[in-house]
Amino acid sequence: MIVVADASVSLKWLLPLQPDEDDIPRAQDVHARASRGELELRQPPHWMGEVLSILVRHVPPSAFAAYAGFLSALQIRTEISAQIYARAMSLSASLNHHLFDTLYHATALQIPEAVFVTADARYFRKAAEVGQIMLLRDWAVPADSSAQPTKPY
Repeated sequence: MIVVADASVSLKWLLPLQPDEDDIPRAQDVHARASRGELELRQPPHWMGEVLSILVRHVPPSAFAAYAGFLSALQIRTEISAQIYARAMSLSASLNHHLFDTLYHATALQIPEAVFVTADARYFRKAAEVGQIMLLRDWAVPADSSAQPTKPY
């Protein structure tokens, strides 16, 4: 299985102890399965910049290196093509949604066996009919899941 996980999912790997965050075990399961090689993560090229820009606002400066090292260690393959950008622009226009969000979905749509996993219910409602998209809250976590909260520092 190939998964494209947007920043709303990836940040739950890094900031799992926020009291207002939902679906942390599900996000942790995505990460754990990828770490074990049970699924492959693919991302659009802006993913790392988006995640790091949010971290800059929410973590102490002393943690930056640990987070950057954690993200780099994931070695997630990025996908970039004119077709992805064209599809993202089309989605952005037709759904009236920000291009950075539609780039994740367009990346999944470019890979026939991929699914885009997002915690963004607003985007999901707009884009569900397009296909290849799943809300994080619908991700099935096995009862014996070994997914543990990630703490890179």
